[in-house]
Amino acid sequence: MGGENQARIADYEAILRRSGMRLTRPRKIIIAILAESADHPDALEIFRQASAEDTSVSLSTVYRTMKVLEEKGAIQRHVFEGGPARFEPDRGEHHDHLIDIETGQVVEFRSDRIERLQEEIARELGYEIVSHRLELYAKRVGKN
Repeated sequence: MGGENQARIADYEAILRRSGMRLTRPRKIIIAILAESADHPDALEIFRQASAEDTSVSLSTVYRTMKVLEEKGAIQRHVFEGGPARFEPDRGEHHDHLIDIETGQVVEFRSDRIERLQEEIARELGYEIVSHRLELYAKRVGKN
């Protein structure tokens, strides 16, 4: 496990403690799964992985843990095209998402050209962007 993941786990633990939550084994497993995830897992995926490691993990513990981390700004919650809420660590850097409509895979990307174009459009319309979220829904072409 990399140093970045360890730091993220320590941050999550501190947030839960400050929020008055006990740092139980199930919660430690949940935050480790989230910190180490390369994708954007939903609560059920986190629950499946956690309960495979410790059968005392409950789905309600997953939901409560995720809710506190989201409220404190440690993670971001996304709902892509009516699917289940999915979570990712808040890394403090803006990025957008491309969602593969056939597999559900979420690909993060950043494009300075898109960012400039959005700013330009907002300015032309007399606005200043204060926040935005870009989600592209796509399917892979040229599959065999």
